[in-house]
Amino acid sequence: MQNYFGEIAGLLTAVFWTVTSLAFESAGKKVGSLSVNLIRLVIAFFITGVFCWITRGYFWPSDATIYQWKWLILSGLVGFVIGDLLLFQAFVVIGARISMLVMSLAPPVAAFTGWLILGEKLTQLSWLGMIVTLTGIIIVILKREKSELNGSVVRKFKSSYSVPGILLALGGATGQAAGLVLSKKGMGSYDAFSASQIRILAGIAGFTLLFFFMRRWTKVFEAVKNKSAMKRITLGSFFGPFLGVSFSLLAVQNTETGVAATLTSVVPVLIIAPSVIFFGEKVNGKEILGAFITVAGVSLFFL
Repeated sequence: MQNYFGEIAGLLTAVFWTVTSLAFESAGKKVGSLSVNLIRLVIAFFITGVFCWITRGYFWPSDATIYQWKWLILSGLVGFVIGDLLLFQAFVVIGARISMLVMSLAPPVAAFTGWLILGEKLTQLSWLGMIVTLTGIIIVILKREKSELNGSVVRKFKSSYSVPGILLALGGATGQAAGLVLSKKGMGSYDAFSASQIRILAGIAGFTLLFFFMRRWTKVFEAVKNKSAMKRITLGSFFGPFLGVSFSLLAVQNTETGVAATLTSVVPVLIIAPSVIFFGEKVNGKEILGAFITVAGVSLFFL
């Protein structure tokens, strides 16, 4: 069992992110994605702090080195502030299911970023995996429509979902991928939960500045008073920034980055059933096929 600890952590991460995606989609539609971002990080910071105090004797990651602080803060700003800011707005615009499907591009983007920052190599199989992944996503988000032009039938492809929403999710994938690479560079053998707490702290600082300049604090106070939204934010905070992010770092720490990223990318498949059950989404065969092709492409990318 110990030999597969990283792989198990990766699969659990996918389950946690499925829960948090649905919780934050619902909360974001009630009080706005920006407020959800800040509140969930504050909640996650204290949950993580209590956990670290119980397990390590540190509520605050005071034993981290300056090197670790530097890279993990940068990772938190890129992953939480930039990446999640875009992703959470995508949840509101196109829903968690399609957003997380587009987020499947995160592992290939992470590998490409790793090539730029860490000097990792990209093989021909890696490029093939990227093409298959993109194909799966295209199958889901594009549809073919017929129209008449000057008396003749013209067939053209059109996006089944909001283009701005797709672009927001794509930005989220890029932010998450870059954040993962920066985390790996800075974390080393340091405790994954404490490393996650540093990233969360950076995210809180980033969103605090953002709210200060945008003068949106009233929205945050209104969100805190919304009991229905707060239940969802608390649930999402526990499964997302606390369990999800921490287990993703455990996965990266205990297995190869590519394997970890592949296992955590099965969210698009896991999220189909709850999206239908809890949100009443209509999912057709083409979208299910596209989700499986996407996950297969990500797996191929890291063979």
